[in-house]
Amino acid sequence: MKVSNETTEMETVMEEPKMSGNEVEQFLLNNTEFIVEHLKKHGTPTLIKKISDIKPSTPRKMPMFNTAPRNSITTSMFKRYVEGNLTRIKQERKNMTELKKMSEAELFTELIKDIATELDVNVLCHKILQNVNILTKSDRSSLFLVRGSKENRHLVSKLFDVTETSTLQESLHTEETEIKVPFGRGIAGYVAQAKDTVNITDAYEDPRFNNDIDKKTGYRTMSILCMPISNYEGEVIGVAQIINKAGNGIFTVEDERLFEKYLTFCGIGLTNAQLFEMSVMEYKRNQMLLNLARGVFTEQTNLDKLIKKIMLDAQGLLKCERCSVYLIDDSLEGDYNHPDHEHEEKKITSTQDVVFSKAFDLYPRDGGNFHVPSAALLKTSRNAEIARHVVVAAVPLNIADITQENDYCKGSFDEDQNFKTKSVLCMPIYNSDKKIIGVTQLINKINGNPFNESDANTIEAFSIFTGLGIHNCQMYENACKLMAKQSVALEVLSYHATAQNDETEKLMTCDIPAAENLGLYTYEFNDLPMSEDETLKSTIAMFRDSNIIKNFRIPYDVICRWTCSVKKNYRPVTYHNWRHAFNVAQTMFTILYTGGLIPLFDDLEVFALLAGCLCHDLDHRGTNNAFQVKVESPLAMLYSTSVMEHHHFDHCIMILNSEGNNIFQSLSSEEYRKVIKMLEHAILSTDLALYFKKRGDFKKIVDEGEKEFQEPIKKDLLKAMMMTVCDVAAITKPWEVQYEVAHMVANEFFEQGDIEKTQLGEKPIAMMDRDKQDELPKMQVGFIDAICIPVYKMFAELNPGLEPMFVGVSNNRNNWQALAEDNERKINGNGQAKTTEKDKENEKEKDEIKEENDSPQTIKPPRTSKVKPDQPLTARKSSIKSKQITPQKKVAIKEPKGKTKICMLM
Repeated sequence: MKVSNETTEMETVMEEPKMSGNEVEQFLLNNTEFIVEHLKKHGTPTLIKKISDIKPSTPRKMPMFNTAPRNSITTSMFKRYVEGNLTRIKQERKNMTELKKMSEAELFTELIKDIATELDVNVLCHKILQNVNILTKSDRSSLFLVRGSKENRHLVSKLFDVTETSTLQESLHTEETEIKVPFGRGIAGYVAQAKDTVNITDAYEDPRFNNDIDKKTGYRTMSILCMPISNYEGEVIGVAQIINKAGNGIFTVEDERLFEKYLTFCGIGLTNAQLFEMSVMEYKRNQMLLNLARGVFTEQTNLDKLIKKIMLDAQGLLKCERCSVYLIDDSLEGDYNHPDHEHEEKKITSTQDVVFSKAFDLYPRDGGNFHVPSAALLKTSRNAEIARHVVVAAVPLNIADITQENDYCKGSFDEDQNFKTKSVLCMPIYNSDKKIIGVTQLINKINGNPFNESDANTIEAFSIFTGLGIHNCQMYENACKLMAKQSVALEVLSYHATAQNDETEKLMTCDIPAAENLGLYTYEFNDLPMSEDETLKSTIAMFRDSNIIKNFRIPYDVICRWTCSVKKNYRPVTYHNWRHAFNVAQTMFTILYTGGLIPLFDDLEVFALLAGCLCHDLDHRGTNNAFQVKVESPLAMLYSTSVMEHHHFDHCIMILNSEGNNIFQSLSSEEYRKVIKMLEHAILSTDLALYFKKRGDFKKIVDEGEKEFQEPIKKDLLKAMMMTVCDVAAITKPWEVQYEVAHMVANEFFEQGDIEKTQLGEKPIAMMDRDKQDELPKMQVGFIDAICIPVYKMFAELNPGLEPMFVGVSNNRNNWQALAEDNERKINGNGQAKTTEKDKENEKEKDEIKEENDSPQTIKPPRTSKVKPDQPLTARKSSIKSKQITPQKKVAIKEPKGKTKICMLM
């Protein structure tokens, strides 16, 4: 049984699952009391001793690279660095004794950490060399950095003969003291060119070694280890050189290995430091250029002052001994005065074609005085000849040694006894049109070195701002000249546009009849039988009888001169002439006093409305707004909307500003401001495009029963509609007057259409096409329906005193409709409708009328005196004599919702 029981227990144990090592470890970690109890019970002395010798373990930590104090770069730190106000964090560096006790790996890590966070190139290079001395146990070391373009690279000694104890200031070479080593020359030059390591046991046995330094210092160079420093692209960016190994004085292969390994990291640090240095330099350069831009664009009024400022900035920017600026003669931009050479530029093929209009020379050693060379000196100056070469070639020119340039110098290049030219940097100056307008020339850097690529880039960016500044300044001076010319032209124009004294005196001495005697209060007023002098008298009568002259204390000679001047400034076009303006003013006078609108306005408003009517078409050219835009006239360039209306207002102001023509001279400042504003509003309101925008709002006000119009917005709307009512009032006149005026308007349209045909090569719209003049009655009906009937109906509803205008336009519509129907029957041909004896009589009458009125240049109204809508054509006879008509005025045809075309007076 015993055997059997043991066997059973063993089987039971083997059947129990085993724990993995990780599970056991986890159990022990979670049950430390179990370990203690287990060791108490089962721990042997040997085991306890082993455990006691074990040192407590610490958790494994990842390297904390960011815990060491370092000069990390932030925006604020960068600015402090640039400004020179950065407080550097002092790195705790182990002393030489501690470093020498370290293993190779520990020492290597310590030295790399020492340079890893350094971004100042000079400090970094000094640390590199000192660490190299420690690492290789060398006596001293030097570092050369690569400079120059790829075609002309060389080494410069940044730090020379650095020892373990030397300071940065003792070892640093400046631009004046640095040693230049061309690629391929000397030991360092060979290493830079061959990208190979050189280990020399005896320097004096190597022919590449130059012992001049030893002779000067008394130091004895024995062994040399020289190795290139490369960036991540494998390009050589520097050469490190260590001298004289301690002890036996020979550098081993192990030294080469350590040197190469360390310089690999140095290449990364040096590249980063150089990139940072470049960013700092670029930042400083941009700041200087921004300051330059501020200065350039601040001084825009005087070219000489601007050039002097530019020269001072350029001289301070690149630290040169002399600075000159040459400006090219404006004639090089082309002869624009000759019609055969418009926009043609003179081609520059040689330096003889380049003419400098002016030059400025700054020589700081001469007390900082500016000199302006004479034209004769510019022709013979050899510096100016170099500038001319730059203009011809249109590329920058950088001459490192002027004596080696046979193209520009034969023999000595001394222009004066006190100055000798060595190096020259010349840059063309362009304007905004990319044309060369001058040349910036810098001569001799103060440190004696030639101008480098960085200098060229700086002066190129500098020249861009310079070009803009000079161009803007020239534009300003040209604008001042043009303003002066304009002032003279306006003075001349004002003299000739203003009425002469004899015209004014003639009107002043005339007897002015009462407005009532002249018929100025009637809707049927007809100016056709009146002479020009009678229209002037009638204008004065309106101002007098409305008490404007008295209430506003207008000198009588001023109102007479102004009236004559306004008349004089209307061109002799067919319709939009002085007669039209006079009729518009008379209609305004009538609707105010006869129509009963005068209670709605004060005296100043009446004054502005009458003056606005007289001036609303000043200097009209007989063409509409669309025509001005189409031909891109100067007027269209000045005004984007309501082209002619804005011009009429500006012309009105010009007359008011002419001597002896200011009819508002007695007004207070506030009254003057108001009347000018009202005058502008009145004139601009005659644009029918604005009428269509405002008509709906006006109709809404009238429909609501508005009678007072006290609110400013409503009153302005009323005045705008009144201007339209007066502007097209010819449509309300008696039939004889309306017929003749309509043909005047049509002939003005035809003249514009003729211009579009002959000069623009375009087919005009129907209403301006002389070949379609028979459609005039139909177009007049469309014009009345679309524009006239709605506005005159609203005014008739507004005040019963204005109803005669609505009646007049309605009667004229019937007459035009009758003519349109008659033309339609004629177009359809005979035999399509039954012809009655009355129709035959009417046809005969029309043929007689046609014979009298068919000429396109002399159009007579139908022979009728009193017309009723139901009267036949035989009753339409008139004794009004026809006038010679010269076409001109503007119209636009639009297709309305129906089929009738609209003839729009504008």
